[in-house]
Amino acid sequence: MTTIRRFCCNDLLRFSSVNLDHLTETFNMSFYMTYLARWPDYFHVAEAPGNRVMGYIMGKVEGQGESWHGHVTAVTVAPEYRRQQLAKKLMNMLEDISDKIDKAYFVDLFVRASNTPAIKMYEKLGYIIYRRVLRYYSGEEDGLDMRKALSRDVEKKSMIPLKRPVTPDELEYD
Repeated sequence: MTTIRRFCCNDLLRFSSVNLDHLTETFNMSFYMTYLARWPDYFHVAEAPGNRVMGYIMGKVEGQGESWHGHVTAVTVAPEYRRQQLAKKLMNMLEDISDKIDKAYFVDLFVRASNTPAIKMYEKLGYIIYRRVLRYYSGEEDGLDMRKALSRDVEKKSMIPLKRPVTPDELEYD
């Protein structure tokens, strides 16, 4: 049976095997600690029996006005636990928190343009490609900014795609 719970400090010492996937961004400890301190509601881990880490999601809430949104910083599932809809469960949890607790307009995420399986999964979850970000990953690979409107965005304004690609320095950060 899978248990999904809030991520805690001890998990930082147990989740490195999940990050071995070449498509998963790995950050330094202070980055993870900042998320854990500032946005604990957006940081969850999935465990198998025996407390084995199956995957995790890390995100935040940011923006102002109609740009107030939930952001998925990382979601990853260990290869042996994929195709069990675990990523979908983690994404739904973050979307619910963004929608019901923080009253966000949308959820967004960035994905490598070459990561076709992830793009297809996000599309099945209702995300659209909002814009292409040129050389987003290490100045080499393009990223796709994908979005899903939440209940507060009644007119789905956040889902209107940009017609041209942008560069990383054009992104808005909070």
